[in-house]
Formats: sequence, C-alpha cells, structure tokens
Amino acid sequence: MHHSVLQGLAAFRWLAWAWMATVLALARGNLVAPRTATALVLAALAVTVWLTLLLRRAPDRLVTAPVLGVELAVAMGLQLADGFVYRAPHVFTTEQPLGVGWPLAAVLAAGVALGPLAGGVTGLAIGAMRAVSSVVNVTPVADPWLGVLAPEQALSLVTTTVLYVLAGGIAGYAMALLRAAERRVTQAERAVATLRAREEVARRLHDGVLQTLALVERRADDPQLARLARDQERDLRAYLFADPSSDVVGVGDLGSALREQADRSESRHDHRVQVLVPDDLPQLDDEVVAALAAAVGEALTNAGKHAAARQVVVYAEPDAHGGVLVTVHDDGAGFEPDAVTEGAGLRHSIRGRLGEVDGDVEVVSAPGRGTELRLTVPAAGRTADPDGEDADG
Repeated sequence: MHHSVLQGLAAFRWLAWAWMATVLALARGNLVAPRTATALVLAALAVTVWLTLLLRRAPDRLVTAPVLGVELAVAMGLQLADGFVYRAPHVFTTEQPLGVGWPLAAVLAAGVALGPLAGGVTGLAIGAMRAVSSVVNVTPVADPWLGVLAPEQALSLVTTTVLYVLAGGIAGYAMALLRAAERRVTQAERAVATLRAREEVARRLHDGVLQTLALVERRADDPQLARLARDQERDLRAYLFADPSSDVVGVGDLGSALREQADRSESRHDHRVQVLVPDDLPQLDDEVVAALAAAVGEALTNAGKHAAARQVVVYAEPDAHGGVLVTVHDDGAGFEPDAVTEGAGLRHSIRGRLGEVDGDVEVVSAPGRGTELRLTVPAAGRTADPDGEDADG
C-alpha cells in the first residue's frame, strides 16, 4: 500500500544512523559515559537492521504497535541520554546531540502508520525527552531546575519540540492524503474494468441474443409471444447499457433518463426504440437532463402516435460548441415542416422545454422519409449567447 514511503523511511534511518555514529566517534573526548552512548548507538543500529529486514520480508509489521514501540523506546533513550553522557555544558552549543536525526525516523514512522494525531503525540514525547536531558545537562544536581534556563534557551527547547510535533503530524496527514488518493485510483480502475467487461458482454449479446429477440418480436404470429420477446429485449438492454458509475455527472443521468423514456414509449406504442449514449459527453446540469428527457419523450410519443413509426433511434453526441446534440430519428410517415403548423406537443413540450435551458430544436422531415429532431443543449456552466454560439456562463 505505502511500500515506497516505508522504503524512504528506511533510507532516512540508515543515513541518520551513519551520521550519529560519526558524531559519536568525533565526540568521544567530551563524553562522561562513553559506554552508555555506544550501547545506545548500537541499539539504534540493531533496530535499523531489524526494521530493514522486516521491510523486505514482512512490510505490514512495520506499521504495528509493537514494532513502532521498540523504535520509539530507543529513540527516546537516545534523546534522554544526551544530557547524561556529555560533559556540561553540552546543550545550547554547536555540538551535535547524541541521537542527531535518528529519533526523527520514529516520529515519521508513527505518523505514517497511525495518522497525524499519533505522529504529533510521538513528536511531543521525543521533544519532552530532549527538554529533560537538556535541563539535566546544564543544571548541577543540587540546584533546582526552575529558573536555570535563560529565556532564549527555553525557547530553543520549545521550538525543537514543536518541530518534532509538526513533523509527525504532517507525515500522518500526508500519508492520509496518499491513502485516500490510492483508494480513489483503485475505485476508478475497478469502475473502468467493470465498464469494459460490461461493454464486451453487451457487444456479444447485441450481435446474438438481442437481435434474435428482435427477430422473434417481428415475425411471431402470437401477439403474446411478440410482447414477451419485446419485454425481454428491453430488460436486457436496460441491464447491459445502463451506466454503472454514479460519479459521472450528466452522462449517466442522461443515458438513464433517455432509456426510461424509450421503455415507456415502447410499452405504449407499437415500435422499437434504440438509445445510444457514448461515455464522452460533456457534463450536463440536472435541469438540462430533465428538459432533454421530457423533449425526447414527447418526440417518441409523436413518432408512435402520429407517424406510425416502427423503428426509432435516439442518439446523443457532443456538438461543435462543447454542448450535447441529441437526435431522435424515426422511420414513420414524415411530413413537410413548412407546410404543417406545429402542434402543441412540438411547440410547448419540445421547443418550450429546450428554450428554458438555452437549447435549440431543429426538425428535419419529408413525406415518406421519416422525421429527425435535433435537440441541442449547452454543457454545464455554459449558456448560449444571442448569436447562437456558446459562451461561458
């Protein structure tokens, strides 16, 4: 899941230990407890080796509480021992602390494994150990702690602690964002795989089962058998061509709405309706989808009721201006648009609805050649300007 992050922590841990060993070698003349310091550095080496082996063999164990606890215990030991193994005054000078950057790996690991709160708390614990060891180093045993630190020294300790807390918190927050992004990518990949599988099944069934059902419907002498074939074909189309992703705003809604209108029209009229909606349509607002669906429903009613159409094809595609074009083509009787007065259905239910969403309607028909309605609507966030061209809304 986050193996690359754990690899980065392992590299940081090794580099920090190498520098810590170098500092120990250079500072041996200023140590009052060299054996203790050496033992702690060797303990850090053992933990570093152990965690590296776990990364290769069982990386999931690196984010468990026992493993994190061992690393944190050694890190706190290094921070706390800093004030005891060096001669006073060691802190608040240019000398490097005993642990140098190695304890920071424990803070980062806690944040990565357990989240920003755990990372912050771990940073606070490491910072507290650093403060205690600093006070011990600059204060004789017989003197009280209160008042022995200058304001700038106290501020330095607070700043160090805050930096540890921020490091752990930010590491945890960044890891949470990475996990969320990984989940989204995984879900998207699964959705794409599901969609491809569905399309493959749809193509195979369309070439076989669906065409067979359509043939049975047209040639069956028994009306009940023809009706059963039509119902089965409609149900199978609804299952195969429905958009399984609810995250695609507009496209899935439009396809579902158009197919619902097609099913309703087939159940009322003696014709078949085929709906084709690609998956690369621009996004549409909800009111635009509703207007399109209602207009297509009225067009299907006209095709079945007035044109006696047997076949109707509803096709959606992106238009040249960034919107969506939906065509409704039937094989009905057709008419001469210039010679016929538009009825209330075309004038109000189709043109009226499309006009409310800045859409446009074009009717192409001829006697004996069927009728085609071209419904154009703007994409989400776009409106049509007075000249008929799309403009940003």
